[in-house]
Amino acid sequence: MRVPTGQRPVSAPADGSEGTVEQRPALEDHARKAGWYGVVFAVLLVVGVVLVATTPGLEASDADYNAFYRGGGAATLSVVGLYIVPFAGIACLWHMVGTRTLLQVRRPGSWTQTRHWLHLAACVTFVCMLFVSTACVGAIALLTKFSDAALPGPDVARALNSVGYTLLFVYGVRAAGLYMLTTTGLASAAGVLPRPLVILSYVVAALLLVSTTFHPAVLLAFPAWVLMVSIVLLVRRPTGGNP
Repeated sequence: MRVPTGQRPVSAPADGSEGTVEQRPALEDHARKAGWYGVVFAVLLVVGVVLVATTPGLEASDADYNAFYRGGGAATLSVVGLYIVPFAGIACLWHMVGTRTLLQVRRPGSWTQTRHWLHLAACVTFVCMLFVSTACVGAIALLTKFSDAALPGPDVARALNSVGYTLLFVYGVRAAGLYMLTTTGLASAAGVLPRPLVILSYVVAALLLVSTTFHPAVLLAFPAWVLMVSIVLLVRRPTGGNP
């Protein structure tokens, strides 16, 4: 006697392609969210860092430090930057989670890979370094706005700047480079990024990892890359990836 058998449910293809018709709107929705989160993060980070960076640099003279912090107007810009940076960090976390959700939907088995968790750790580390470093650089400016206490000497301001620069350009930039490496590897395997952007991403990430300069342009390479990736996620449909 023949036993009737039902049809097997159609599962998502193992090659990481776009899957069933029902899955495509969800994939596009995840890509769109990750893209917009990235755009917001890139804009906020650039604005916040540029404003905080109006403080005198490490090579500035004592007279420059005194003029800056006693002038009032320039220090106000730094304080505004301090309040923008936290929102940039929050947007960065949203972008990271949105990207991880997209990649997890595209490749459900990716969570078993080491780079999947390095991706998470790199983003959290970058945000921590960003918060602490900008707090150090903008601490004296904040003091001028919310306290009547005597201003510390230029040596104190210069020392705080040194700590902030070290945290951001030595540690933060490398965390950003690791985030770029892991994001690129995961996104490439999932078919989310085109090959030319993958190659460019690896090159820029390598430059961040070996960078030894304190020039703000080095840090701005990170939000520029996030903006490029976000635009791709907004305008390009994912192609087939590897399982």
